[in-house]
Amino acid sequence: MEASPAVTKLLDGLVDMHCHSGPAPFPREFDHVEAAREGDRINMRAFVSKSHHHSTVMDMKAAYRSFEGIGTKAFGGVALNNQVGGLNPYAVEMCVRMGGKVVWFPTFSSRRHIEYHEQAVSQGFPQSAVQLTTVPVLVHDDSGALRPEVAQIADIVEESGAVFNGGHLHADDMFEVFSVGADRGVQRMVASHPNFITDLTPQQGKELADLGVYLEHEVGMYLPNEQPFFEIDTLMEWLEVVGIERSYFASDLGQIGRTHPVDAFIYVATALLDRGVPEKDLRRMFVDTPTYLIGFDEAA
Repeated sequence: MEASPAVTKLLDGLVDMHCHSGPAPFPREFDHVEAAREGDRINMRAFVSKSHHHSTVMDMKAAYRSFEGIGTKAFGGVALNNQVGGLNPYAVEMCVRMGGKVVWFPTFSSRRHIEYHEQAVSQGFPQSAVQLTTVPVLVHDDSGALRPEVAQIADIVEESGAVFNGGHLHADDMFEVFSVGADRGVQRMVASHPNFITDLTPQQGKELADLGVYLEHEVGMYLPNEQPFFEIDTLMEWLEVVGIERSYFASDLGQIGRTHPVDAFIYVATALLDRGVPEKDLRRMFVDTPTYLIGFDEAA
């Protein structure tokens, strides 16, 4: 998809905080280097690659020579699922101290995702190409108290300036985890695709925003004829309730057969411009806020 001059200008310097480039146990449409090359089409400044199974930080370190001559920078992060030991402060420490940008709380290993699994698969969530054991990674102990690792992880993330992401936690769990993050001074807290899997309401999103959380809306979920799919009207409602100051866009793309991130960003930016969303507001959500979250600028 080609971008109009207005959209080209709007997306210049974009940062994608949630890209599913490969390799990974979930089959991927493109690898990290291909994702970076495609980013150059719209002068994307950087992206963060997310794997549900392993820290992607070392992927980027290993492939650094392959990125030579590409303008778009590639970064990694870690999702705290079974394959990295769940709520593992040591995995978090290594990730962020090696340059990782995002720490995701459990995704497919979360209680909520396991409950939601069949519906998630029907809505396009991929399945692993290899057989892997998944058991719930819980944020509470047997007494119902938050596990001490939550605070330990928050402290490591706060020290590093990385993003503290709620993953696919149940809404109630997410509020508790983000409250710990706020109490411990974490500046960059994010709830991804709030209306998918976690199934937050816009009002709950506003309450999280009041805690200091940014709401990450995935452009890949607003593409006709793809799954999961939500109407642009749904996105407009979220932006109205939560406000642009705590909202931003990422792709969450890389699944086999799906639209690539650059084309999805162009599509959604065009749709929102056509709806009359001011360019300065879109610029903030596509560029300024994710630029702050990745740590390039100190203020969104």
